[in-house]
Amino acid sequence: MSQLEMAKRFAKLHVKGEPLVLYNIWDAATARAVAKAGAKALATGSASVAIAHGYDDGEHIPLELVETIASRIVANIDLPFSLDFEGAYASEPVGVKANAARIIKTGAVGVNFEDQKVNGSGLYSCDEQCKRIAAFREAADEAGVPFFINARTDLFLQEADASKHSDLVEEAISRGQRYGEAGASGFFMPALADTHMIEKICRNVPLPVNAYMKQGMPEISELAKLGVARVSYGPTPFFKSMKELELSARAIY
Repeated sequence: MSQLEMAKRFAKLHVKGEPLVLYNIWDAATARAVAKAGAKALATGSASVAIAHGYDDGEHIPLELVETIASRIVANIDLPFSLDFEGAYASEPVGVKANAARIIKTGAVGVNFEDQKVNGSGLYSCDEQCKRIAAFREAADEAGVPFFINARTDLFLQEADASKHSDLVEEAISRGQRYGEAGASGFFMPALADTHMIEKICRNVPLPVNAYMKQGMPEISELAKLGVARVSYGPTPFFKSMKELELSARAIY
């Protein structure tokens, strides 16, 4: 199946109320394993990829290595693949566009693209992030691929006090709406677990909404009722696998 066909297939998997479930992988071997389990699509988590290759999360793993990993995953599976691309390794739109073009060439059909300033402080303003998303979309259009840009807001992730999350919902909705207008395909809001807030965002943001299955999250069936269209697990599969490996080794030593 061509990259164009894979991209179209991936987009169709995002259905409000019938969420696409992504049990995140970090290399070609884990991609094959999760594919064999029956996954409809595959996606990495940036922390898993970085740590598995000896780097800290936060764009410390070289972009060239990320390209290689993405290319090897695509070469080993026959499913749509989305890369967690953090902040696209660039702050300005021109850099975002150039790096987006590089990732599109790997055969991936989507990315997570976040609005926090990686290795910086705070978030890009909504205007700034919209320009960055538009630059990414421009690269995809020039490549002729209907690339799925999952626009992630770190509003809730950067506020550790969950009791204050309600104060951020309106801004999240505004960002989700404007990110869609700028060219985003989906909206991701890690760290938000409150059902009423999730439902309100799903109702007011026209993009497919992605929820993150951290501890304390509602079950997937409940998230579906709230209108969620995509569910991902982030680095949890990686840390779980590493713990199981350690326990197996301890039984030997």
